[in-house]
Amino acid sequence: MLVRAHQCEPASTSVLCNLGALARRRDDDATAERHYREALRHDPACVPALNNLAGLLFDQQRFQEAEQQYRRALQVAPGYVPARGNLAACLLAMDRGRDALVEAERAVREGAGYAPAWLALAQVQHALGAFRIAAAAFARSLGLEPGNPDALYGLAQCADELGEWARAIQLCEQVLAIEPSHAAAASLAQYLRRHLCRHAELANGSRRLADLLAQEAPGIAPFAFLSETATAAQQRQVATLAAREVTQRLVGRGSHTPSAARTRGHRDALRVGFVSSGFGQHPTALLIVELIEKLRGSRIETVGYATTPDDQGALRQRLREGFALWRDLAGDSYSTMARRVREDGPDILIDLRGWGGGSVAELFAQRPAPVQVNWLAYPGTSGAPWIDHLVADPFVIPDAARGHFSENVVWLPRCFQPSDSTRVVGTPPPRAELGLPDDGVVFACFNNAYKYSPESMSRFWRILEAVPGSVLWLLAGRQPETMDNLRRMTAARGIDPQRLVFLPKQPHDVYLACYRHADLFLDTTPYNAHTTASDALWAGCPVLTLPGGTFASRVAGSLNHHLGLADMNADSDDGFVARAQEIADSGESRQALRERLARARQESGLFDMEGFACDFAALLEGLANGPA
Repeated sequence: MLVRAHQCEPASTSVLCNLGALARRRDDDATAERHYREALRHDPACVPALNNLAGLLFDQQRFQEAEQQYRRALQVAPGYVPARGNLAACLLAMDRGRDALVEAERAVREGAGYAPAWLALAQVQHALGAFRIAAAAFARSLGLEPGNPDALYGLAQCADELGEWARAIQLCEQVLAIEPSHAAAASLAQYLRRHLCRHAELANGSRRLADLLAQEAPGIAPFAFLSETATAAQQRQVATLAAREVTQRLVGRGSHTPSAARTRGHRDALRVGFVSSGFGQHPTALLIVELIEKLRGSRIETVGYATTPDDQGALRQRLREGFALWRDLAGDSYSTMARRVREDGPDILIDLRGWGGGSVAELFAQRPAPVQVNWLAYPGTSGAPWIDHLVADPFVIPDAARGHFSENVVWLPRCFQPSDSTRVVGTPPPRAELGLPDDGVVFACFNNAYKYSPESMSRFWRILEAVPGSVLWLLAGRQPETMDNLRRMTAARGIDPQRLVFLPKQPHDVYLACYRHADLFLDTTPYNAHTTASDALWAGCPVLTLPGGTFASRVAGSLNHHLGLADMNADSDDGFVARAQEIADSGESRQALRERLARARQESGLFDMEGFACDFAALLEGLANGPA
């Protein structure tokens, strides 16, 4: 019918626009684009053709071309709300959040009853970190267009950020009921189930993620996937898909720089930039601060790039004073970040976040430095062509496992993880104040709740069954549901749930001192304690772990290995339980183990930050001077 109409009226823009829409429904974008452009040849001011062509270009991530067409439509019809809202979404995709906000706010003023305008405003506000405002806008959009999966997922993301995890899961399930291939919703829901310890629901979520990964569906969060019982090859696949999405966005913006000349700056010192969202009261800062101080005045000139606002804390101040140069990038667009880094001219740029929360992959993808490195905070491969090297040690990444990493794996001669040896471990509050019994063995695991996998909890329960009178000391979760679920599962196992003791969040010095009451730290799999394991060992609490086949599952094992406490690395579930029971059964054994740990702390070099700084500087020099 439309073809016949076109034959009768070849210059009809409405017929051509309808033909374009029909071609798009058939996934024939080339034909659709031809029809829209033909309509514009007949009438360059045809607003529907301009808007529809722009939408096609946007979906193909040809953002600059899409912006031009949206602006042409608005020149013809300034009050055309669909083009205004779409322009906002396009500007957001181009990393121009402030410009996008102006257009989105105008769109909802001019079209308060138009759901896509509210959706665009919500997405812009979410990107700018205004989560409550974004949630209200997503809700307004859903009120006008119920069941829109993009609005539902956006609302789920806001609920996650606001700590409303049960609601976020529910919203993600609504998205998946409409769009079963929505990998981002599946990933978020699974990660939050782990946070809430909804263990009965995890198996189905894991199967769903595995199916989506087999289809190479984009959207699975690499950091969340580290908690899945998966192979290193699967982790690389997830990271590679995420990197591919970043590259596509940058190509669409016209800001992708695939390579950079590998030239040294004209300085005596090697300039090395460290980029992190964790330069505050954060595990990354706790690990790195003394190393940065030790590097000051060396042949390495350090530059700290903070991507989050100043939390006014002592660690932030130490870091500002420790780095030779300091740059606040918080609030900058990725393109502005990249420009500022290029202006500093670092020889090496180190990503201290990777795919974790606060990731700035789009900064690194623009290649602001000739040599770019993944280190410390993300225990896995970036899967990204813009990251050249990954710093590890031979325990966390054995030689045979190098093929699972997209980067060139380089090894430090010691554990890859530094620490702050200036911390003083004080005297903890009395046991009664912490809810601990006066006597009995105290097993501790102060990992985040998403690491309390069913496999880990099963080992913990077996240990409680084997050691009468013992308790398991855990961190209190952000949500009461987490603790309720753990108690319920413990009771179902036939164990008194009162044997679970929860430690509320404490100031770091108090938290560190609490390890003096713990007899043994029980580690988790497949995601180990990292900074937490270092904390425990520094405070004198031995760590029992079960190294696995992925980077994230071998970090605590590396710490033990480099301490000379390899007997604290179990080789099986049964071995883990038996070793814990052996330690618990004898007060003399526990005391002897603590004494061994105290000696190892002094003699092994694990906490020798002077030596670490020398090794690290030598490694960086090698990377800078290596082949292009």
